[in-house]
Amino acid sequence: MSHVLAAVAWPYANGPRHIGHVSGFGVPSDVFARYMRMAGHDVLMVSGTDEHGTPIQVQADAEGVTPRELADRYNRVIAEDLQALGLSYDLFTRTTTRNHYAVVQELFQGLHRNGYIVPKVTTGAISPSTGRTLPDRYIEGTCPICGYDSARGDQCDNCGNQLDPIDLINPKSKINGETPEFVETEHFFLDLPALADALRQWLDTREGWRPNVLRFSRNLLDDLQPRAITRDLEWGVPIPLEGWQDRPDKRIYVWFDAVIGYLSASIEWARRTGDPEAWRKYWNPKGGEGSAVSGGDALGYYFMGKDNIVFHSVIWPALLGGYSGEGARDGQPGELGRLNLPTEVVSSEYLTMEGRKFSSSRKVVIYVRDFLERYDADALRYFIAVAGPESNDTDFTWAEFLRRNNDELVAGWGNLVNRSISMAAKNFGAIPPVDPAGLTEADEALLAVARAGFTTVGDLIARHRQKQAIGEAMKVVAEANRYLSEQAPWKLKGEDDKPRMGTILHVALQVVSDANTLLTPFLPHSAQQVHELLGGTGVHAPMPVVEEVEDLDGGPAYPVLTGDYTVGARWESVPVQAGRPLAAPKPVFRKLDPSIVDEELARLAG
Repeated sequence: MSHVLAAVAWPYANGPRHIGHVSGFGVPSDVFARYMRMAGHDVLMVSGTDEHGTPIQVQADAEGVTPRELADRYNRVIAEDLQALGLSYDLFTRTTTRNHYAVVQELFQGLHRNGYIVPKVTTGAISPSTGRTLPDRYIEGTCPICGYDSARGDQCDNCGNQLDPIDLINPKSKINGETPEFVETEHFFLDLPALADALRQWLDTREGWRPNVLRFSRNLLDDLQPRAITRDLEWGVPIPLEGWQDRPDKRIYVWFDAVIGYLSASIEWARRTGDPEAWRKYWNPKGGEGSAVSGGDALGYYFMGKDNIVFHSVIWPALLGGYSGEGARDGQPGELGRLNLPTEVVSSEYLTMEGRKFSSSRKVVIYVRDFLERYDADALRYFIAVAGPESNDTDFTWAEFLRRNNDELVAGWGNLVNRSISMAAKNFGAIPPVDPAGLTEADEALLAVARAGFTTVGDLIARHRQKQAIGEAMKVVAEANRYLSEQAPWKLKGEDDKPRMGTILHVALQVVSDANTLLTPFLPHSAQQVHELLGGTGVHAPMPVVEEVEDLDGGPAYPVLTGDYTVGARWESVPVQAGRPLAAPKPVFRKLDPSIVDEELARLAG
């Protein structure tokens, strides 16, 4: 058994999340976490809403509310949407807890003591009309390196290079279009060049990563520059140094505080379980000794979209290594001890919609909540698993969603479940026994296919090849449908034929049970239904719940997403029990009318 951290990208709390977001960070992480738990591993899945930074402040000002009030609203919306999608977080929290502030400040102080955070006078951008600081991401211009005309002040999304807004050609404020003024200001910087060699050595040990992630990350090391980790902001974590702690105009930059959320959420989870040190088995090297690179039996997998690779494959490992004393300046770990670096950064590509990039401002979007009001959660989860942006940009179209739902979920898996259970319920009222004469070669062959699926599908999920994994699971479904068509139990009408009919249906129901287990990480809602249709009781696929909790350190109360995942199915074939009563089943999946395509396209156009 391994201790497995599933660290899921933190959605920004300035609005509801759309299906493009959850295709990158949400469903893939949940499929992995559910499988690893079923396979017997100790899993901790954490995340929360990212709530600091200027975008929250700007939107709050526009709406006439405080940043906290805005964050409160969308923290709840996002938590409820992720619960409805069935994402099995052990803790989904937020970055405005006092626990998070304390952990962020501890990492800041540890990095500062070890010499990896240094002060520097730099040039900052301000708005001429308001006098307020403009954050780098709110300045746009032409990239001085590749010529891309929509580069942000912190990074060019075209060439991937880190930028400084003063280097942009024709910089403009994205808030009001004015040309920013640049003034001198003092800030703290993370000395990334002093950590570059340690990062390179670590990346050289990484095996099995998606090639685009590893290649992109190594390329970034060739030109690492010190990166500002404080900003002239009013909304964020205070800087924990004498002379800076009480300044109202200086805060830790949101990118620095958000990635630390993986650690602070793990610590909060442990504190809430009553064992405040429980987080260490996922974060500290075995026994607390040795290099931060080697975590022993502690494995950490980070899930996000490709726009966040740099923060997870370079910057977060730099923070962890620097805090642990792993860089050029050495140093000593702080009170949290040596901290494990990621085992793997699992990045998805982009999901587009009807050939266009998702854009809330241009209304090219469908939010998770709106989607789930009209369609089943597992229909969306299936589409993301089988056709999502795992390794290539993928286009979501309503026509393809309709086809996948009707031709694969309904006509394939739903049909197998329905006709197998219906025939058994009608002819036997229960799961029939196997004929004492034994199984035929065809029976044995199908059962072998299903049993082999546990190794094949499980190995693919563990290696983050989820498209292939669900494809292999659906091959088992297809083989079972073919078996039923060839064996045609409905033709066995005589009393002498009943033992053979019972055997065929027993074999079919065994494979339905096995296929249901194989599909459980992908389709947990329907997996619970199928389990009950087969006469099963209890929890097969545990679900998250939203709980209202008090801040552990005296701050305002807030909702969290959590759950009990110690129950549920194991990753193994469990023999179906002859004689278990069966009732006529209700359809597991809804067949969608083709008219939904025109209806949804009309909504998109309107």
